[in-house]
Amino acid sequence: HIPILGQDHQASQYINRKGYFSMVLQALVDHKGRFTNINVEWPGKVHDARIFRNSGLFRRLQEGIYFPDQKITVGDVKMPLVILGDPSYPLMPWLMKPYTGALDSDKELFNYRLSKCRMVVECAFGRLKGRWHSLLTHSDLSETNIPIVIA
Repeated sequence: HIPILGQDHQASQYINRKGYFSMVLQALVDHKGRFTNINVEWPGKVHDARIFRNSGLFRRLQEGIYFPDQKITVGDVKMPLVILGDPSYPLMPWLMKPYTGALDSDKELFNYRLSKCRMVVECAFGRLKGRWHSLLTHSDLSETNIPIVIA
């Protein structure tokens, strides 16, 4: 969530779950912490899963265009490329997310290892905010210009 000043119209749509005005920057980050896809067009109140389902990235992943027939080898097994998401995202053949509910030790271990992999994303956002301090302050721009400046 990138903080913004309240918009004149539809202000309630920009108040996120933490109670401040924001726009959502949703991003895909590769294993090296590089941003490979971003989406900046939704107000802070909109749920992450809804933003994702309405993104061009989701459509390309569904159609098999984003990672066309790319595989990685883990040990002796060829595996398709997948993206990692948090529990709010839909489970898809190309999206891994943590288990929820009552978990046995194997599922706990899986969630722990998935969480360690997702730390690359957290670090990438940390570096982004460290480099571009303006993303931490309430942007006083028009609704049209805010997504352009964030991107």
